[in-house]
Amino acid sequence: MASAQSTLPLPVKPQSRASSLPQGIFGEFKFESATHKKDRDDMSEPTFLNNEIRDWLMDCDLFNQLLPADFAAASGYFSISTIAQGEEIFQEGDAGSFMCIIHTGQVAVQKTTADGQRVTIATLRSGRSFGEMAVLDGERRSASCVAASNCQLLNLGKDSLEKMLNDAPKIAAKIIRALAVSLSKRLRMADGQLLSQQV
Repeated sequence: MASAQSTLPLPVKPQSRASSLPQGIFGEFKFESATHKKDRDDMSEPTFLNNEIRDWLMDCDLFNQLLPADFAAASGYFSISTIAQGEEIFQEGDAGSFMCIIHTGQVAVQKTTADGQRVTIATLRSGRSFGEMAVLDGERRSASCVAASNCQLLNLGKDSLEKMLNDAPKIAAKIIRALAVSLSKRLRMADGQLLSQQV
């Protein structure tokens, strides 16, 4: 888990909000390569983008229990976004509708203090997921996330996960289990750090 940085604010102020981009950047919007535009009615062959998403998912240790065929099937439910340094991905208190996995770059997790100042409490790097709770339980965001560098993210929307549960329940169950295990490990690590500070 990335080390906490409890007193250092992110040097670059958020310039804009990724969540304010046109509908579909996080989840439902599907891109097609030029090669497959003429075959858009034939969905039996994966698009170039789906192949790229599949490869990114396979590189992610989070899903190391999935089979090769699972990655291919799951790729159609994820999307890719590119986020510029300083851009806000989501804000503390927002209603959450998607989660992200960092493919490249770094993301700062920030909390707002009582006097209204934002402090960076952790920096997440390649392979880390964030925002899962909004997808799993629908609760509001417990922290803000800002791109600490230019980032490429894999995104999974809550609606997309629900669709996967209907279309491919076994694969969706594996993904949900992977997210739950990851969250559990991070919670135990946080508990351990808290106990060590109290000793």
